[in-house]
Amino acid sequence: MMTAEGEEDLGGVAMETPVPRGEASGEQEEVPSFPSYKKSVDENHSESEPQQGNNHSGSEPDPDKNQTGTEPDQGKNQTGTELDQVNVPLTSDPDPTGSGKLSTGPVVVTGNQKTAAIEKLERVRKWSITTYKCTKQVLSEKMGRGSRTVDPELEARVDILRDDRRRYDHVTRLAQTLATQLTELNQTQRTLGDVFADLSLKTPPLHMEFGLNSDTQRFLSKSGETLVWAINSFTSDMNTLLNKTIEDTMINVKHYETARVEYDAYRCDLEDLNLGPRDTATLPKLEQAQRTFQNHREKYERSRDDLSVKLKLLEENKVKVLHQQLMLFHDAVVSYNTTNHRHIELSLQQASTKLTMPGTESPSWLEESGSPS
Repeated sequence: MMTAEGEEDLGGVAMETPVPRGEASGEQEEVPSFPSYKKSVDENHSESEPQQGNNHSGSEPDPDKNQTGTEPDQGKNQTGTELDQVNVPLTSDPDPTGSGKLSTGPVVVTGNQKTAAIEKLERVRKWSITTYKCTKQVLSEKMGRGSRTVDPELEARVDILRDDRRRYDHVTRLAQTLATQLTELNQTQRTLGDVFADLSLKTPPLHMEFGLNSDTQRFLSKSGETLVWAINSFTSDMNTLLNKTIEDTMINVKHYETARVEYDAYRCDLEDLNLGPRDTATLPKLEQAQRTFQNHREKYERSRDDLSVKLKLLEENKVKVLHQQLMLFHDAVVSYNTTNHRHIELSLQQASTKLTMPGTESPSWLEESGSPS
């Protein structure tokens, strides 16, 4: 219930309404002194005893506690004076003006380390600038307006390598075609030999003739399989030379050409800056362009030296590999033809001794029927 003075009766304890902090005027209402507060408690003590959970009869009321036996709730059951005495901050960052509002503002993150996103954007920016300059340089060279750095000896060796690669690839394709055709020929000869063998059994008068042809075709088929194996070995090593050894060198050639284009692009950029006016605004750009040009020049020279060494090693390796494979290919072809020739000669000798001569053949039934008895 409410008293006449505007006090609230909570469980028999007269509590005054707390005064909010931080009023606009900065002043607080007048709070009753401690004696009057004690008197108000004494007047209502007898009325609050039946409602207490504990027996406090005969004891002096404690002004710092509620007569209900519980501690007072800070900020709710205490007076404005007691609330002022509790040093509990209302906000983590109170407003010095006393308005009671939370102070808000931008969060400042200190530190000099770049984040991953900033570093990625920086790499993209540098890549974009380099790509633009290189594209401009390539277009200028194709249109005949820009100059390019030329190493006659190295570029001549690169041209020879490209021509050799094209020719070696053509040889490898032809060898693969020959192996495919020989495989089909061997299959046909094997099938033909089987048919001859079957006819030799079913045709007794021509048993010898069918048998000789069957043996010859089967021998040629087996000899052809050996040649196909040798050709496949040749093409396999040629593919290794083309797709691994030479291709690895061609990657160095691409790196060399990229470094050369970048070097020429930054060289032309530096030349344009040297032709322009020199003042306090252009001198830092000129120095930066000079440093960038020097870095790309060193990169170009390293790439050129690496390519030169790579070409020398490739030339030596290429000669060794091709010498070995060409001799194996030649030996396989010679062996195939020589072996077949010997077998055919042997077959002819057997046929001449086993087959009946034309003059010794028996007369036909027409001749026998036409002769007088």
